[in-house]
Amino acid sequence: MKSSDLGKEVIRKELSLIPKSPGVYRMLNHKGDILYVGKAKNLPNRLKSYVSEKNHIIRTERMLSQTFKIEITTTANESEALLLEANLIKKFKPKFNILLKDDKSFPFIFIGNKDQWPQVTKHRGKKDKDGFYFGPFASAGSANWTIKMLQKIFLLRVCDDTTFKNRKRPCILYQIKRCSGPCVSYVDNKDYKNSVDDAIKFVSGKSREIQKNLSKQMEEASEKLDFEKASILRDKIKSLNIIQSSQRINEANLVEADVIAAYKESGKTCIQVFFYRSKQNWGNQSYFPKHDPDQNISEIMSSFLMQFYENKNVPKLIILNLDIKDKKLIEQTLSTKDKKNISIAIAKKGAKAKVVSLAEKNAKESLNRKLYETNNNKNLFEGISKKFNLKNNISLVEVYDNSHIQGTSSVGAMVTFGDEGFIKKRYRKFDIKTKNSEQDDYAMLREVLNRRFKRAILKKENYLTFPDLLLIDGGKGQYSTAREVLNELGLYDIPIIAIAKGKLRNSGNETFFYNGKIFKFEKNDPTLFFLQRLRDEAHRFAINAHRAKRQKGIRRSLLDQVNGIGSIRKRALLNHFGSAKAVESASFDEIKSVEGVEEKVAKKIYNFFHE
Repeated sequence: MKSSDLGKEVIRKELSLIPKSPGVYRMLNHKGDILYVGKAKNLPNRLKSYVSEKNHIIRTERMLSQTFKIEITTTANESEALLLEANLIKKFKPKFNILLKDDKSFPFIFIGNKDQWPQVTKHRGKKDKDGFYFGPFASAGSANWTIKMLQKIFLLRVCDDTTFKNRKRPCILYQIKRCSGPCVSYVDNKDYKNSVDDAIKFVSGKSREIQKNLSKQMEEASEKLDFEKASILRDKIKSLNIIQSSQRINEANLVEADVIAAYKESGKTCIQVFFYRSKQNWGNQSYFPKHDPDQNISEIMSSFLMQFYENKNVPKLIILNLDIKDKKLIEQTLSTKDKKNISIAIAKKGAKAKVVSLAEKNAKESLNRKLYETNNNKNLFEGISKKFNLKNNISLVEVYDNSHIQGTSSVGAMVTFGDEGFIKKRYRKFDIKTKNSEQDDYAMLREVLNRRFKRAILKKENYLTFPDLLLIDGGKGQYSTAREVLNELGLYDIPIIAIAKGKLRNSGNETFFYNGKIFKFEKNDPTLFFLQRLRDEAHRFAINAHRAKRQKGIRRSLLDQVNGIGSIRKRALLNHFGSAKAVESASFDEIKSVEGVEEKVAKKIYNFFHE
């Protein structure tokens, strides 16, 4: 009897009960964990294939051998089944599905259309504000750079509304000619809105029209001998040329399209996505979906498309470097989802093929770098095991550090490193809750480790799997504390290494503690550099978390001390004055003028700061 016969028997028992309709099926193991999610036009016919076929691929054999239960969800049509499948895969991350990792939202540039003085900002998340959205941009860096260029060219404000309303003199951005100073009325409202309109036109791809108008204005200024204005306009035209050349107006003349290319090698795949909007290239992003080494690249691409666009706006055109199964179905499903006609094209010749070829080249280069880094990381893990004579293999390391200032705003931090590099999704910060422990590094470490590993032991929601190694920023005392905590929890097999700076705190003089022994490295040892890199990343993450917490405390502290001031009034005061410090400096009449602050409350606030 084959091991896969277990799953086949489960399917046989359920077949007669399954309706002949489109839908989604889920394979579950004996613990209730979802192993695989699949869709079908006809559920019984699809499931029969698992029973009737004798020679499944290894992946399917392994899945069937673990299948203990099957669950069915019927849908109205195949498109609904496809969307539901993508949603469930992203939600549950089944072991035997192709999984899109590191799927994140992309930044947009937002310009409001209801404000008297619109600002240009970077935006992520729901588009719930009235205004113009431009994107997506492949990275925050490319969006920030474009915003800076728009500031330079069109002199639009980037400050928030609170800061804008409470300005009495222009900020440094006005001095360096990155803003026209609308906060202090240095620019006429009509002229400012004309600049906003020009910025919208430019980001919408109407750059030639903008350049033509600017050139005309420059000539007029020159004729009037207003050379200062002419030079400003000349610089704007130069900046427009720079932003265009950096974003490369594409030779394929793509107005709104995503160019997607997949490349597979050594059982790994990289999928490269180029974003074209308003005839401009707004950057590219690499993805490395998780899949079995023997899975077909076409199947990987199909699964990627549905997971990628499940929570994103889809462009009118998607151009691929290879043909895919269910192309028409995916087109139909995405069109229904976004309520517009969406086409998927396979570029084989012409200008579009050149753009696709560029994307495929980038996919190949990204995958080669990834494979090299992965192999290098494995060698570094082996170096750690050899140096400390560890018994277990290492593929996942957690690094811990604490940050505080004289016991205030104390934060514990954890970063994670795997075969493919730092795993940002596994980063965690811990606000220290235990009283009287904020000045005690050992007590803080104890609290952090207990909270992290008790959750994993109890398998609470969103718990993390156990690491192969713990790296603690600290000396012998921190090592002993960490070891004691893990032993108390029954986690004797997880090794712990503590890294302590030397007396002079010089990099390269670190001392390591493990299993009652002290270790040192040669200053040029690559394993030492690797451990320093892990320690430094944990330190960076801890410092940033601490600063954010401290800043939040500073913003709140003054007004929080005034009895009877709730969150609504506090927000109204901060929106009006800009900061708690400004409230402190305000007169009684100024405080009373704030909407929602009655005379009695205003008097209480004023007396608090002036008695």
